[in-house]
Amino acid sequence: MKIIIQRVSQASVSIEEEIVGEIGQGILLLVGIGPEDGQSDLDYAVRKILNIRIFSDENGKMNLSIQDIGGSILSISQFTLFADTKKGNRPAFTGAAKPEMASQFYDDFNAALGQVVPVARGRFGADMQVSLINDGPVTIILDTKQP
Repeated sequence: MKIIIQRVSQASVSIEEEIVGEIGQGILLLVGIGPEDGQSDLDYAVRKILNIRIFSDENGKMNLSIQDIGGSILSISQFTLFADTKKGNRPAFTGAAKPEMASQFYDDFNAALGQVVPVARGRFGADMQVSLINDGPVTIILDTKQP
């Protein structure tokens, strides 16, 4: 899995000018799923996202997690995180999981997060417009395949 973790003060996702998901303070996730991803990747990503300390405490130090602040998550599927740009000028997306596998994996990922914090989401495979207000900005890349 490749996931962009963005700390936000608010974020929303729209499809055909209709808001389908929105949050206040929390985390915007752009979630890419690869063909080799399995349960251990899902478990690792969920654990990291729920416990990563990227929110400021009373001293202004990033020391609080999404759970600590009572925040929410907006999760957006993003196969383009697997873009291969080495050859030519048009990215290839052959490194991303096939839609059938990725869709179920994305659902399972969001369900696992949703057992702990509120999760809003986009629609898998849809043309979405994402709006956000950065909080920080704080942007972190999580790759479950990196050592």
